[in-house]
Amino acid sequence: MRARDVGLAGCHTCGLLLHLPARGHTHCPRCGSDMHFRKANSISTTWAFLLAAMIAYLPANLYPVMTVTSFGKAQSDTIMSGVMYLFLHGDWPLALIVFVASVLVPLLKMLALIYLLISVQRRSHMRKQQRIRLYRIVELVGRWSMVDIFVVALLAALVNVGAIATIEPGVGAIAFTVVVILTMLAATSFDPRLIWD
Repeated sequence: MRARDVGLAGCHTCGLLLHLPARGHTHCPRCGSDMHFRKANSISTTWAFLLAAMIAYLPANLYPVMTVTSFGKAQSDTIMSGVMYLFLHGDWPLALIVFVASVLVPLLKMLALIYLLISVQRRSHMRKQQRIRLYRIVELVGRWSMVDIFVVALLAALVNVGAIATIEPGVGAIAFTVVVILTMLAATSFDPRLIWD
C-alpha cells in the first residue's frame, strides 16, 4: 500500500505528512508550500530543461570562457584549453579538478537525468533504491558545478589593472552558467516519487 492510495502526501519543504483533499492539491499548513501527490508535468518539464541544457553544453565547451588581455595582447581560453594549459605547466591536480567540475560533472548529471527519465517512462521496477540514490546525488552535486563561473567572475573583478591586464568573461562562461542552471532546474522539476509508481 502506498501513501497515495490512502490520500497522504509529504511536503517537499518541511516533510509534513498530510491528508490531501480529493482534488489532490493544497498548501502545507506548516510552511505554506504547495503539496500534491505528484508534480504536474514533471517528465515533460524535466525533458525540456534537460534538452535545453544539452544544447547549451556545446557552446559552453567550444567557445572561450574568458579572455585575458595583458599589455595589449589578448588570449581567449575554452575550458579544455585551460585544462591543457594547467596540465602542461605541472598543475595536474588543478587541471583534474577543473576537468571534473566543468566537463565531467555536467555531462554525468545530464546522463543520469536521461537514465532516470527513461526508466520512469518505461515504468521500470528494477533498482529503485539505486535510482533514488542517483537522483539525490544529482540534486546535491548541482550547485557545485558553478565553481568555474565564480572563479572567472572573481578574476574579472580583481584583475582589472587598466592597460596592464584585464580579464573578461566569454560566451562560454555564459553558456556554462546556463547549463548549470538548466540542469539544476531539471533535477528539481523531476519528481522522484515517479520511480516508485
